[in-house]
Amino acid sequence: MTKKHIALLLKNRIDKKNFTEYILSKKVSGNLHYLNKLKGILFSDIAIENIIHEEYKYDSIKVAFEKNRKLSSFSSGERRKEFLKYCIRQNPDYIIFDSAFDHLDSKSQLELSNEIEHISNQILIVQLTNSFADILSFINQKFEIKNNNFEVEKINHPTLHNTVNFETSLPDGSENMNVESNILVNFNNVEVSYNNKKIVTNINWVVKKNEFWQLIGPNGSGKSTLLSLITGENTKAYGQDITIFGQKKGTGESIWDLKKRIGYFSTTLTELFSRNHTLEQLILSGYFDSIGLYQKPQTHQIYTVNQWLNIIHLTNYKKTPFRKLSLGHQRLALIIRAIVKQPPLLILDEPLEGLDDENITLVTQLINYLVSTTTTTILYVSHRVEPRLSPNLIFELVPNKNGSLGFIKSI
Repeated sequence: MTKKHIALLLKNRIDKKNFTEYILSKKVSGNLHYLNKLKGILFSDIAIENIIHEEYKYDSIKVAFEKNRKLSSFSSGERRKEFLKYCIRQNPDYIIFDSAFDHLDSKSQLELSNEIEHISNQILIVQLTNSFADILSFINQKFEIKNNNFEVEKINHPTLHNTVNFETSLPDGSENMNVESNILVNFNNVEVSYNNKKIVTNINWVVKKNEFWQLIGPNGSGKSTLLSLITGENTKAYGQDITIFGQKKGTGESIWDLKKRIGYFSTTLTELFSRNHTLEQLILSGYFDSIGLYQKPQTHQIYTVNQWLNIIHLTNYKKTPFRKLSLGHQRLALIIRAIVKQPPLLILDEPLEGLDDENITLVTQLINYLVSTTTTTILYVSHRVEPRLSPNLIFELVPNKNGSLGFIKSI
């Protein structure tokens, strides 16, 4: 008998932690009530982190005992494979896979997907995902959870999300950061090693004004290393043939000189703004490259931020604490924080990861708006191809035994 595997499409506003606890509580009502009679286990980043913490605390090996290695010693992809083996050993009737493919490169995603499909003949699969496109191909029941009442509604087709018409006029918020050189980033035979292990080697990469790049490469290939060399946060840049904004590394520039000219977004920034900063204060902090607003902004800066809030249709939320905004609105705000001073270079590190379909639509439209209305060079980092974004250049890192090599791919 074919198992009725389940996909649950969750909006970003859903309290996922409470929802997974609800599923495992054996108190489920409605379409999924039959799970109450079954034994389940959770496969998630949090579950993996809990195991890592436990192994560290008790100096033990709980998962990969056959390899005599702690879970923390594996790469992201291998870590998930080992944890999946552990889950299977618990003999569950079903496994809840919560955003199982986040942070994984395309090869690791395919390998994990194949592993899940392989066990689906013996174990019921319950997939939690934010995007309809990520639903595993063999899943035969698809449901949507729209609110925190956890009511489950059956779906057959993805919901089409309306486009957002951003204003066409661009705020005049430039902080006079014009760069004379047409070349913003120039790597010439760059190599980086840690503990005698090469991470990247022979990297030759030129990024010019008004280009839209995508940086790709598998987990551990050195993407974060290259970004840190650009932003000035990696001391390995010194002694290398690297020029940023026309100035060669080691000739007197400071990290703050670089920060002034770079707008930076990463999903990790969301957790850094833990205080009760309002939406307006968060965006204003982009002028000062600070986590929080500790300087008095100028009148024209406040005016520009309010123009941006109008563009992204969040004016009514400007006094709302950032932490109380939806995940999609938080992403919009952090991207605007990165672009508010109109820097020559904007780095967007996985801006779509973890978003539901509605918020992916919002963020991709904002990025396309920035591409079409600003002269800012955009460096977009992502494991996956997003059909609604069209970078005109791709720099791919390919792992090699002597460090990853870099190649420019044709579009």
